[in-house]
Amino acid sequence: MSNTQTTPTTQSQELTVKFEIDGQEIKLTPKIVQEYIVGTEAKITNQEFKLFTELCKVRKLNPFLREAYLIKYSDKQAAQIVVGKDAILKRAVLNPNYDGIESGIIVQKEDGTIEERAGTFKLGNEQLVGGWARAYRKDWSHPTYTSVTFGEVAQKTSSGSYNSNWSNKGATMVEKVAKVRALRETFVEELGGMYEAEEMQEEIPSQEPIIVQAEPQEENEKVVSMNEL
Repeated sequence: MSNTQTTPTTQSQELTVKFEIDGQEIKLTPKIVQEYIVGTEAKITNQEFKLFTELCKVRKLNPFLREAYLIKYSDKQAAQIVVGKDAILKRAVLNPNYDGIESGIIVQKEDGTIEERAGTFKLGNEQLVGGWARAYRKDWSHPTYTSVTFGEVAQKTSSGSYNSNWSNKGATMVEKVAKVRALRETFVEELGGMYEAEEMQEEIPSQEPIIVQAEPQEENEKVVSMNEL
């Protein structure tokens, strides 16, 4: 079980949230989240900080391993909280009732027929129209099936064209969205509230782990509950 400590903001110190994941202490402050997680000039609010740190604590996500992201491009827009696909898959696999997943793409062939196909292989004269997935639980008699339409989930640039990932790896991307949705619906107890970047029409930064230089601890640190944020 995670132990959480929260320190209030004063004139001389910053709000601090601490919790443990697999025996490792995670320390988050608005400054750390702003500089290392958000990485833009758009300033996060205390509410956005609270929502992000609460999700990380409850779902045991380590943002320094790129398991969770707080994305904000403008002070006028709300921040988006997204998680990495591997973090979602990891939590599903660790569930003792996990019994595998099948996934693939949906293509329209040259003769106009629609085919649901395992994997991401398609020919050049076939049109990619969607993705699908089936997730299995040992304690359920039927799998969870999801399908998504390519045009509804593919990310576009400001000019209206598909971004580089969706232009070059559209089959991989749409299959991933279908897979994440199937897993979340199947294992809602572990994955509820966790949305992958492609579902939220967001691009995530580099996948490299984040290294934060340790800062000295405040001597007058006072611990309060998360509800007091």
